[in-house]
Amino acid sequence: MKHNWNAEDYAKNSKCQLQLGEELIEKLSLIGSESLLDIGCGDGKISAKLSKMLKKGEVVGIDASENMINLASKEFPNDKFQNLTFYRMDAGEIKFSKKFDIAFSNACLHWIKDHSYVLRKVHACLKPKGRILFQMGGRGNVDEVLNTVKLVLNKPDWSKYFNNFVTPYYFYDIKDYEIWLSENNFKPLRLELTKKNIKHAGEESFKGWLRTTWFPFTDCLPETLRETFLDEVSESYKMDHPTDKSGNINVKMVRLEVEAYAV
Repeated sequence: MKHNWNAEDYAKNSKCQLQLGEELIEKLSLIGSESLLDIGCGDGKISAKLSKMLKKGEVVGIDASENMINLASKEFPNDKFQNLTFYRMDAGEIKFSKKFDIAFSNACLHWIKDHSYVLRKVHACLKPKGRILFQMGGRGNVDEVLNTVKLVLNKPDWSKYFNNFVTPYYFYDIKDYEIWLSENNFKPLRLELTKKNIKHAGEESFKGWLRTTWFPFTDCLPETLRETFLDEVSESYKMDHPTDKSGNINVKMVRLEVEAYAV
């Protein structure tokens, strides 16, 4: 399924994804000369940060969304980031061959069902002994938010808009990746499910995150009703998960981290 991302709105409301990406970068242990593929680069902020760290290397950011790639290319142009290039390319359609030392992905792959096929494409684009570092939503990720959304959309006022709707996220487990890595000639170094608590600074921040990453739900609705739906989700969530003393809305996440190398 192709998703119609609002790149500008995402860039303003993706502090959560940026935080997760910056934490993941620290685990790369970069030398500074590696060639790196950033899978699902989004608005390009993480790719640009990586390019500054790889001054003698190269970063290629790919994303399935043309809107995201256009924004990333505009915000981080090649004349200022000479070792950084962006391409519109789906993770399952990677066309590079034996080019990269590292394939990196943050907060992207839970949008894709067939990870074994993606790993096959990634393996083909890596140099011998090339490594991967992926982080994505894992088994149990955002369960509390997902349960709230499902509760709201099953109400009589909303359910008629969600006939045959399928949740667009695929939150896999360590055991899944043990199989897929073996199938595609990767040797695992670390497979880990990590719990995270993400703080949204108030209701507008929380709704901005919902609006820009849960849009497959709101896309089922007439435009005039989308904000009302988000208001109801937000209010329902806060009833069971009140804001903390600082006014933050907390969201519990589970992240699946995959570190492996090609054999």
